[in-house]
Amino acid sequence: MTGSEQMGFRALADPTRRNILRLLAANEMTIAEVAENFDMTRAAVKKHLSILSDGGLITVQVSGRSRVNALNPDGLRRVFDWFSYFDAFWDERLDTLKSEIEKDMQ
Repeated sequence: MTGSEQMGFRALADPTRRNILRLLAANEMTIAEVAENFDMTRAAVKKHLSILSDGGLITVQVSGRSRVNALNPDGLRRVFDWFSYFDAFWDERLDTLKSEIEKDMQ
């Protein structure tokens, strides 16, 4: 796992950051717009956004004095791909277990 992937998982570990990602999935938002949805300071929201950006899960574009945050689908794709490996792993193991149980029942 690369450093960026590790940062992505760290970013996803926090429920507030997952909620921020849900917001950004619907619309690009400035720090102030994101902050309106949470009971925390702008500084705290900015820190969460920085962690999401460091993890490659969002992109940040400077537009004048504003920083516009947007979901980065490619960052989420890396996380999804990693989880997909384990999804397939467990599907295979459970299919094997099911076959063994069915053999024992006959």
